[in-house]
Amino acid sequence: MAMPEPGSKKYDTRRARLRKDAEGSGVSDQDANEAANENLQSNPDWQSRGPRTERGRGPEGERSKQNEAE
Repeated sequence: MAMPEPGSKKYDTRRARLRKDAEGSGVSDQDANEAANENLQSNPDWQSRGPRTERGRGPEGERSKQNEAE
């Protein structure tokens, strides 16, 4: 099962819920937004999996050796 990625509707919905929970705990709006983003970005299940195609990895001559190993 694929996990939601940043920018997807499920990711944004989860971030909004985390933000609302933080605001309900007395955290300011700006701090709640930052806390929700940090929470999701630190969780490996919610991180981007990277490009899915050869084209998404960029021009062949500009790809790093690390990307070619994948």
